[in-house]
Amino acid sequence: MTAMNPTGTFELLLVEDNPGDVRLTKEALKDGRFLVNLHVVGDGVSAMEFLRREGEHRDAPEPHLILLDLNLPRMSGREVLQEIKTDPSLRHIPVIIMTTSKAEQDVLKAYDLNANCYIAKPVDLDQFLHIIRSIEDFWLTVVTLPCA
Repeated sequence: MTAMNPTGTFELLLVEDNPGDVRLTKEALKDGRFLVNLHVVGDGVSAMEFLRREGEHRDAPEPHLILLDLNLPRMSGREVLQEIKTDPSLRHIPVIIMTTSKAEQDVLKAYDLNANCYIAKPVDLDQFLHIIRSIEDFWLTVVTLPCA
């Protein structure tokens, strides 16, 4: 069993600026075996505000897991990852990079910045849904996470 909040839900932060990918992620999670409370922000600055509970996100819960795109407006996913992993109050949160890039330099940089996982987004709809469900299954049943 993995970490859940007191209401029995798993808090997931999706940092994604592509509305299609947000919609597909929501679709994949709605039929899942777990109660996932999905929070979505569309840029890196909003991601950090959410994580630091600033501005409109002052009541945001701490996520158990972050799905992070690399190519974001206002602040790149690389910058967000670096901020998360150098902040003592945030670095324990696992970050999965989920992006279109398969470039070796992007993969290496993400792991150098302590990403917990790197996944290249598939272009095929069924494969995309399968990956989201696999992430949900692995991170909610196999992995032991700290309580948020």
